[in-house]
Amino acid sequence: MRRTLSLGLAATAVTVATAMPGRPVAATPDTVRWGPCSEKAALPPLDCSTLEVPLDYRDPDGRQIEIAISRLASKDPSKRRGVLLTNPGGPGITGLGYPAVLAGSGLPQEVLDSYDLIGLDPRGVGRSAPVTCDLTPEQQARGNVPPYAHTAADVAREAGNARTVAEQCATSRTAWMLPHTTTANIARDMDRIRAALGEPKLSYLGASYGSYLGAVYTTLFPKRSDRVVLDSNLGPGGYDVTAMRLLARGLEDRFPDFAAFAAAHPEYGLGTTPQQVRAKFFDLAKRLEAKPVQGFDGTSFRGITFDRLYSDADMPLLAKTWQALDTDQPPPPIPPFPNIENLMSARFLVICGDTRWPETVREYQRNVTVDRLKYPMLGGSTAGIGPCAFWPDERVEPPVRIGDRGPSNVLMVQNERDPGTPLVGAQELRRAFGKRATMVTADQGGHGVHPFGPNTCANSTVTAFLTTGQRPSQDLACAAEPHVGTARGALSGGTAR
Repeated sequence: MRRTLSLGLAATAVTVATAMPGRPVAATPDTVRWGPCSEKAALPPLDCSTLEVPLDYRDPDGRQIEIAISRLASKDPSKRRGVLLTNPGGPGITGLGYPAVLAGSGLPQEVLDSYDLIGLDPRGVGRSAPVTCDLTPEQQARGNVPPYAHTAADVAREAGNARTVAEQCATSRTAWMLPHTTTANIARDMDRIRAALGEPKLSYLGASYGSYLGAVYTTLFPKRSDRVVLDSNLGPGGYDVTAMRLLARGLEDRFPDFAAFAAAHPEYGLGTTPQQVRAKFFDLAKRLEAKPVQGFDGTSFRGITFDRLYSDADMPLLAKTWQALDTDQPPPPIPPFPNIENLMSARFLVICGDTRWPETVREYQRNVTVDRLKYPMLGGSTAGIGPCAFWPDERVEPPVRIGDRGPSNVLMVQNERDPGTPLVGAQELRRAFGKRATMVTADQGGHGVHPFGPNTCANSTVTAFLTTGQRPSQDLACAAEPHVGTARGALSGGTAR
């Protein structure tokens, strides 16, 4: 049986939004009428509604689509200062349940008192005009990151699969949404939500891909953004070809943490030094490429290694998986991820529609040659060719350029050893923001800082900013703090082959 993993999807989300709200109550153009979500929604219970927004903001009175939103209301009106819109990452991830996830993951009570937390399914996702690329079960199992390419011929061979998916996206029954399912339009939807809620300004807490969404929002609407927290940051180009290739850098940055863990636990049989653990990685990858074990081939082995390094708490599980594959035993099960076809389809529409990707097989072959040498653990995969290479040429607008014009109201938080959004990309975004932003780095590994990570220096800085508006006067480096494990920070399930 072929395993499905979250390589490339986990790289863009910090948590699983498990709430499944029922059919929301529709909103009028000027006010939102909240109703209860379904009985099976996450705890604490959320309110739900919908809002109509333009498909194409160049034609605001034209065709409308429905956006589903949720709310975790402040319980203390005397302390409430506004709304805090949230996003867990993606693109392609539902966010309706995310306010409840944040509350259940330790978002401080003073933040919960200060804001109504707002979640949404971004356009194209879940209950917000969901898109499809008519992906077959085999295509879903192949995933959204190419198989590891060892040669130029491997890249050329994968081009056919990539072209087929792009053509399916462009001819599906939701192809009419393809030119308009972009980060810029999701940001415009956010401002429609702000207006419908009657709020003069919008505060924001977004992670992973959500960092780029927040950066785009505060660039397009600088005077309407209040306190903006960007966690686990993509570079200023968003989820572009550079970000995809940087996933390989992220694994190299993060892997020493796991190598040290495995070497300190010889019971797993993976080596007694970090060097031996790293050698075991390449040994297992080579063996599984030659002969899959328990449904795992080399690409899926690399994928699950990447995914499980999102959280320190998953290191024992990853070590057990390696141990099982090394001895041809059944590995720990991977929980399925719901609605994977919509998740993958929406992700393709956003990342391929936001920016232009290289369009020739030769360029991907060159990129693979470079990254396979620089980042041998994953570079042969993340530099490979995907559907964006064959995307329709039509673009409604150029990418939003993140710059330093606007109020100084952005707080960036970033782990130093983040596999999914490496520090080097966050540093590029920080430079792009200039005086608008202050960045807090935490000497820890994993994906997701607030509230999922254990670093109290970083977490208290975010809490202070959201509740008082005060930021450090300059960029802040938070030292490592002793801890046991971390909160669950990765999105499990997904789709690398």
